[in-house]
Amino acid sequence: MGVASLLLGMFLRKLKNRSGSISVQIISKVGGKYKVVSTIGSGNNEQEVLKLYFLGKQELERLTFQSHLFVSENDTVVEQVFDSLQNTSIQTVGPEIIFGNIYNYIGFNAVKEDLFRHLVIARLAFPLSKLKTIEYLYRYQGVLLDIDAIYRFLDRLNNKLKEQVEQIAFTHTKKILGNNISVVFYDMTTLYFEASDEDDLRKTGLSKDGKHSNPQIYLGLLVGLGGYAIGYDIFEGNIYEGHTLIPFLEKIASKFNLDKPIVVADAGLLSNDNIKSLEAQNYEYIIGARLKNEPEKIRQKILLKSLPDGETLTIEKSNTTRLIVSYAAIRAAKDEHNRNRGLQRLEKQIKAGKLTKANINNKGYNKYLKMQGQISIEIDYDKFKLDKNWDGLKGYVTNTKLKDKQVIENYKNLWYIEKAFRMSKTDLRIRPIYHRLRHRIEAHICLSFTAYCIYKELETITG
Repeated sequence: MGVASLLLGMFLRKLKNRSGSISVQIISKVGGKYKVVSTIGSGNNEQEVLKLYFLGKQELERLTFQSHLFVSENDTVVEQVFDSLQNTSIQTVGPEIIFGNIYNYIGFNAVKEDLFRHLVIARLAFPLSKLKTIEYLYRYQGVLLDIDAIYRFLDRLNNKLKEQVEQIAFTHTKKILGNNISVVFYDMTTLYFEASDEDDLRKTGLSKDGKHSNPQIYLGLLVGLGGYAIGYDIFEGNIYEGHTLIPFLEKIASKFNLDKPIVVADAGLLSNDNIKSLEAQNYEYIIGARLKNEPEKIRQKILLKSLPDGETLTIEKSNTTRLIVSYAAIRAAKDEHNRNRGLQRLEKQIKAGKLTKANINNKGYNKYLKMQGQISIEIDYDKFKLDKNWDGLKGYVTNTKLKDKQVIENYKNLWYIEKAFRMSKTDLRIRPIYHRLRHRIEAHICLSFTAYCIYKELETITG
């Protein structure tokens, strides 16, 4: 919503209709009441709605006579796209105009490979297989290729564009966030393959997609505030994710001459080795804690303290490190709901006779199972009730000098990277991956990383 719109009490609204279409409307708020000023139109797909949204912004500009207050450089880059665009042509030329302009704006047009541009935009518009991409390029871009031409390009691309693509993304991120990137967020995800055989890169391992029998790779991603991309790397599918953090950070720091930022990561990367390595390299960090895995003495301190909603407890772990524990009533309610749902699922499975000795492990809510005699599986309700003491509690380990609330706020921003992975896996359909050769896998990830940067910028523009 622009500043001028706020001053005059007008803003744009997207309204889902019963038919499934989405209407874009200009709404005014006067005296606490909302009124429809104008309906720009209705769209049945994302591209149509996007066009209507920007037409709506132009109409707001006309109505307020204060365009300079809310048309930013980012808006202009994409709004110019729609000046002469008709509804009938949005599907045909829309992807190239919309995504192509953002591609240029970020700086990816410095990559002097037309096919790279086509493949990135195709992944954004229709993230399908390479064969479907060929159909898209011919139908909507007039580019005639065969599947071998794309594979030859991927073979030639290999990993040579990775550094250039990362440099462009990092330069854009610095332009958005400022030269001093003081906080970075790191996380990993698994990407699985529709194949049963392994090689030096593709290994079966602990899958985050639930595809434990499929070979996979790990993708590590580093972003700044807001989810703006900094860099990425891929690792063997059976590696312990905690072993990737320091090498990845050092590679990125060296590549971009990055000062030591505060590193924010989830509990999966919390280990004594990582903590020691981060401190040895003079990194400050905020890492999620697994409170139930803390030493008994610390666990007792946590449980003896009854925290009010929104309050924190600080426990010194060493001369440089402290554990911050926060309590949130809304989180407690969610934890209790999830535990009860897990318990009900276990009770149904026991009643149906579906659980065996093999199910007794620490995976999820199976931790509440126990053996009774030699053949009977039952639920340990005492253990279930004891877990209630941990409802609503969340821990953070840090060596920063930040105040507790600042530590928690920084950690909360880790959801940007979770959103980046979710966006890549769903909107861009980065997985499953069908390639078998390492250099084609690397090329596929490079294309997807570039597409993510463009998608992120589009998300920022559209609000």
